[in-house]
Amino acid sequence: MNAVQTYRYLASSTLGHGALALQTSGGPAPNPRFFTGFLTTPQAAAVGLLAVAEVARTRYHRPVSPASLDPVVTGSRDRLRFESFSGCCGVYARLDALPEGLDGDVVEHGTTNVDVNTPLREALSRVGGLDPLHLSVGPDDLTVSTMDGAVVEKKVPLPVRWLRGFAEVQVLAARFEPRAELAATEAAAFLRRLPTGNDRSVLWVVPAGRSLRLTSRPTAGAVCLAGASRLVALRPMLRFAKTLRVYGPTVAAGSAPVPSVWELDTGALRLSLTLSPEPYRGFSGEGAALTALAGDDVVDDADLVSALLSWDPTIDVDRLAVQSDLDADRVRGALAQLGTAGRVGYDVSEAAYFHRVMPYDAGRAERDNPRLVGARALLDAGAVHRDGPVVTVRSDGQVYRVRELPDGALTCTCHWWAKHQGQRGPCRHALAARMVTSNQVEERV
Repeated sequence: MNAVQTYRYLASSTLGHGALALQTSGGPAPNPRFFTGFLTTPQAAAVGLLAVAEVARTRYHRPVSPASLDPVVTGSRDRLRFESFSGCCGVYARLDALPEGLDGDVVEHGTTNVDVNTPLREALSRVGGLDPLHLSVGPDDLTVSTMDGAVVEKKVPLPVRWLRGFAEVQVLAARFEPRAELAATEAAAFLRRLPTGNDRSVLWVVPAGRSLRLTSRPTAGAVCLAGASRLVALRPMLRFAKTLRVYGPTVAAGSAPVPSVWELDTGALRLSLTLSPEPYRGFSGEGAALTALAGDDVVDDADLVSALLSWDPTIDVDRLAVQSDLDADRVRGALAQLGTAGRVGYDVSEAAYFHRVMPYDAGRAERDNPRLVGARALLDAGAVHRDGPVVTVRSDGQVYRVRELPDGALTCTCHWWAKHQGQRGPCRHALAARMVTSNQVEERV
């Protein structure tokens, strides 16, 4: 299912006479210009943009013929971000053009879809090291390249899976920590040793001297590498990179597969790939954002925090806490809620959220999530009853019991929990129990 929005472009994206004219559909003001200027590392920027576009047109699980999807671009004060998901929604790619990579002004702030069509991809592939690359992001851009002034209207399908993917990635990434950093030479040697075919194995990597070592089992400090061939999109950027950084959540011996982030840094640009826990799993079904969607108080907090966001390159949680008169944990909960509507993302390199706006209403992620819809239906039906530490849920003629573990997680006697052991978020019974035990709704007897 797609959420179809209609955008108007003043012209097609083109590259001519050494200048890139990248057209977008606009932002918070009529015909804004997000950025006008040169990219200081043109060839690396062209390669990075191609990588983001390539991820958008690739299905890593059960590959099929590529279908181009439009990456998302955000202008945010002193930088530009280009984002996409793979066709299978199991890889999230982002290229950050940092202040050092831009020679121009971000005079407007906003988020839109970018038309990266086949002619543009071919043109970017021909950008040489001495070619200047002028980027004009906005529907009324004037560039060095000759423009014909034609108006192009495009209906851009934005898959609902992308919204749910954005919601899940920011919740998951906020739990990540830096796990390893490799110099360019060691990074190139490691990445080039990885398989390039349709690899479905789940491996783990651990620091080993100046490089990384592959292992088949998790240990403390390890990073999950599921479907190593999915890192192939990083390879063209290797010749420009200074470092490779790897991020992931805390794991221990016996841990289940988890997501990870692999980031190449050139100094002016950062290209990162976030991999889902297993090659067949798309981020849209991970369920990490469900708890953030379940509460009523957090919605009110999100409305308050939303009004205070100001397109800063990174979001200062402490500043928002002071301005909103909420504690830092409630602010983080509000940001997680805003992320479910695509309004914030998370940058592991900065260890901070960032602001963007997607063409979805705030309630879309909740309405489109069957587990959350099912949990609210159980509450409305009076099927959820709290009895001390146990919550009993009656559903489809069955009785399920939800218990809270010492770490605060909930277990359930249903088939979903038995199959996934909490690795793909809570089941609908646990969500309903959380709503009751957190006093977010009144229990209906």
